Amino acid sequence: MTNIAFMGTLVCSGRGSGLVISTATHSKFGEVLKMMQEQESPKTPLQNSMDHLGKQLSIYSFGVIGVIFVIGLVQGHNVLDMFTIGVSLAVAAIPEGLPIVVAVTLAIGVMRMANRRCVVKKMPAVETLGCVTVICSDKTGTLTKNEMTATVVVTPEGRRAEVTGLGYAVDGGICTYNGQTVTGWSHPEFASIIEAGAVCNNAAIVGESVVGQPTEGALVVLAKKTGLEQCRLSYTRQGEIPFSHDNKWMSVQCVNQQGNVVHFVKGASDRIIELCDSYLSADGRRLALDAQTRKLINDGASAVACQGLRVLAFARGDSVQSLQLLGLVGMWDPPRPGAAEAIEIVKSSGVDVKLITGDSQETAQSIGERLMIHSSADMCLSGHQIEQMSDHDLEMVIRQVTIIYRATPRHKLKIVKALQTLGEVVAMTGDGVNDAAALKKADIGIAMGISGTDVCKEAADMVLCDDDFSTLEHAIEEGKGIYHNITNFVRFQLSTSVAALSLIAASTIFGFENPLNAMQILWINIIMDGPPAQSLGVEPVDADIIKQRPRNTKQPMLTMKLISHILSSAAIIVVGTLWVFYKEMSADNKITPRDTTMTFTCFVLFDMWNALSCRSSRKMIWEIGLFRNRMFCLAVAGSLLGQLAVIYWAPLQRIFQTETLSIYDLVFLTALTSTVFVFNETRKFFELRSNGQLPSSHFDPSSVKTT
Repeated sequence: MTNIAFMGTLVCSGRGSGLVISTATHSKFGEVLKMMQEQESPKTPLQNSMDHLGKQLSIYSFGVIGVIFVIGLVQGHNVLDMFTIGVSLAVAAIPEGLPIVVAVTLAIGVMRMANRRCVVKKMPAVETLGCVTVICSDKTGTLTKNEMTATVVVTPEGRRAEVTGLGYAVDGGICTYNGQTVTGWSHPEFASIIEAGAVCNNAAIVGESVVGQPTEGALVVLAKKTGLEQCRLSYTRQGEIPFSHDNKWMSVQCVNQQGNVVHFVKGASDRIIELCDSYLSADGRRLALDAQTRKLINDGASAVACQGLRVLAFARGDSVQSLQLLGLVGMWDPPRPGAAEAIEIVKSSGVDVKLITGDSQETAQSIGERLMIHSSADMCLSGHQIEQMSDHDLEMVIRQVTIIYRATPRHKLKIVKALQTLGEVVAMTGDGVNDAAALKKADIGIAMGISGTDVCKEAADMVLCDDDFSTLEHAIEEGKGIYHNITNFVRFQLSTSVAALSLIAASTIFGFENPLNAMQILWINIIMDGPPAQSLGVEPVDADIIKQRPRNTKQPMLTMKLISHILSSAAIIVVGTLWVFYKEMSADNKITPRDTTMTFTCFVLFDMWNALSCRSSRKMIWEIGLFRNRMFCLAVAGSLLGQLAVIYWAPLQRIFQTETLSIYDLVFLTALTSTVFVFNETRKFFELRSNGQLPSSHFDPSSVKTT
């Protein structure tokens, strides 16, 4: 693939002409596009849950409504009246507000993530992060700062010079060997290594920042610290073989001031040592690179890598086929502040983290141990080993693997497929063009905003603007909070739906007149799907929700526990409302406006108390704060004012067939309907105590994040 220009390649200077050899899908970019198109983005767990829930509710609701309609006809009720009630119940039973709540909740999650420098391209991706069980993360730039600093220079014979100073600032940085400062060519064995790093380089330092690759920037800074930055001017570049993930080395062809052609090569130590047939001794001689010397040099490279340093080897020669090893440079890329803490939190919540890097095994293990990703009991795999494995073999070991080293982008797709086959929900990070297929295949594809390519960002579900792993911790927290809020909404809405259906069904079966007319049922539906219900979707996220284990994506939203909560709340509402209806009904079983008004108001107040108890299933109401969700407070206040208007305003009295109630009636109904709140909070208390999560005796505002 030499001497080929690709669409999108930037030409910095000069001119040229070329022959077009492929276009569209036949080009390299086209091949990547075809790979992306072949990988269908799977439905998110939330979308699957919503589809399943919608089907369940539709079947059950229409079944119950049909039974009520038939029983009413058998009992001799007017067909039109039963049809009107049936339509009203259908409107009330079907959770048409659910898509709105889901969309609003996800949109708010997207806004929160944007404030944390994470751009979410697909809204359902936010919730999916709450289900993630495995994060496959790049090392450089995501877990580390991607600010390389050369800290050690090693000759083939094992002489070691230490370099001080961090980052791209030259001030205060020196290179020393045995207490002597390495300046210029005072120590030729080190100077030749530094010279190769400066010449085989495309980066530049502007101020204290690098223009180009951070690795090359570190080599330029090293040359400046030793006074060798001008050595680049002694050579005229004639050609270059760029770095590739397959070769893992780069070379430049230059002409020196004497007119001789010189090739400088740098790259992964194991690859460069393989290419060399000799090495430069301390006294300037060219000595044969025998097997024993190769082993000593490789051992030296491993020793440097075990310190967590990226190790590059340097060579020069008349051609790439005849190279002389000059030595090694170890570079330190410090972990990002907060990365280790974020990984610890993520792992404690049940999410496995796998580190994928192109570095050596020793470097990857050292960084993995610092970041608490890897331990002695965990496995490491190389990219070469993955290539040799069958899909089945990889699936057998991938769960025990925490580090994949010497990896290339094509290995990522194989890793994602293996993990998904095992039922894992995978988040994959990437920044290169070739990462696009893996990002699209992953349940959550995460592109890097700073180092990521446009193709990579296009394929991803979300983009980390700061390339920081810590942002993923917040994203997972947000995903779990979103699903928690949606289940709270479903709990409230279904308990109201079940109560409304049961109330009408019981009245029909026992031969009573319907306690609620069609307009009252529709008003209840407005409350059920309206502001009070939707405000549950924007409940502030609990700070400790990140500690919850990832949700099983195969588990339906309507779990047995949730169903029991729904049925218990609905039972209290139905029994309480029927009792009020029976108590108010006259001796001759004639329904009066007062009877329906008391029953109607009782049901609405039950709804308000039930909504309050549905704000959280994980904490008591005094823990989350009674007034923390301002939207909920406004929604409930608005609904209560609306109910008072229905009771006391004459035009609405005629529409809803209500009449004025006394203050005593309202106090009585408020006390009665609070039983559903007291019951739910008591049940919640004992559930939390049985799980070892006793509520605190006071409210801690810092435990809740405001919207």
